[in-house]
Amino acid sequence: MSKTLETCSFCDSHKDKVKKLIVSGEVAICNECVDLCQDLIIKDVKPDLDVDDIKNYDALLIKDHLDQHVIGQDNAKIVLSVAIANHYKRIMYPNSNLELQKGNVLLIGPTGSGKTLLAKTAAKFLNVPFIIADATSLTEAGYVGDDVESMISMLLHAAGGNVALAEKGIVFIDEIDKVARKGESTSITRDVSGEGVQQALLKLVEGTKCRIPQGGGRKHPGGDMITVDTKNILFIAGGAFVGLTDLVRNRLKGTTIGFGADIRSDYGASLSQVTPDDLIRFGMIPEFIGRFTTNIGLEELTKAQLVQVLTEVKNNFIEQYKYLFSIDNIKLKFNKESISKIADNCIKLKTGARGLQTELEKTLIPHMFNAGNYKKNGVNEINITQDLVDDPKALL
Repeated sequence: MSKTLETCSFCDSHKDKVKKLIVSGEVAICNECVDLCQDLIIKDVKPDLDVDDIKNYDALLIKDHLDQHVIGQDNAKIVLSVAIANHYKRIMYPNSNLELQKGNVLLIGPTGSGKTLLAKTAAKFLNVPFIIADATSLTEAGYVGDDVESMISMLLHAAGGNVALAEKGIVFIDEIDKVARKGESTSITRDVSGEGVQQALLKLVEGTKCRIPQGGGRKHPGGDMITVDTKNILFIAGGAFVGLTDLVRNRLKGTTIGFGADIRSDYGASLSQVTPDDLIRFGMIPEFIGRFTTNIGLEELTKAQLVQVLTEVKNNFIEQYKYLFSIDNIKLKFNKESISKIADNCIKLKTGARGLQTELEKTLIPHMFNAGNYKKNGVNEINITQDLVDDPKALL
């Protein structure tokens, strides 16, 4: 009995020779056997993703797939498709005589213009692990909040524990503009959730060996660690960068002082004209901008494009709500005026495509709430008009 409690039942190692011996009844197992069993399980598990499946790195194919799910932003889709295709060509066809530099991507555009959707759709097409991290929740290591390495832990989890697959994944860092420093000069005080996060991200996005806890969570002394190399992970950062167009406009306008100065006031500015200097003036540090070599400007969606998002793209919102009502045997219909009004509301609120679902919910909540009542009273069709968008109310 004593031998059973003091030695591992699997490898017969004595408890003094191992870190930990777990005993249950007359059976004991050491930490080394636990690690071995976990490795065997991970190897046997066949995740949905596989490194060898990453074959769709043709820019045309990526763009065609994006066109099915994202309306507008043609230039952005072309540039992003090329950037992603080049990234995976670099990974899948390494050259021993030529070191190909990684090119991370920065998406700049207003809320609801499709930044997150572009990245997510491309990752799904490529069949690689993908995660979205919120830059506003990140802090420097050692402070309350998530440190930047937590993103790699999330990516490893998305890859089903497959390190090789995680090392070829995509990380989307949302709200990156929220970690801009408050001024162009270097801060003399700690800015742990602003400039400090940019500094902490530098090595990670460039490529470093990142040690993360085996079971996720925070690091602690004596805990088992897994090493993930980030040199082949594609980082895509996105942000609205509110006020950036003003900086671009001022740069294009130049000075109006002195003889012969150009005093026109009709200078247009768009996010496609953004330069690294504009981003630095906004509050991003030069080292950070230097690691995101591809800058893509997205424009606000037009009314016609918002209508397309509502009615034409795959998995559009109107089809989703039609399905929900069909469960109760109710046919949902929208006339052109009602769809036009919903798009107008989104433009007025400057919420872009992200606001479409909110506007639809606002219009349809009285009907969804009364779906059971409609069934009892034989109402099997709902026709949404502009009046029902302006003044949402039940039919009964």
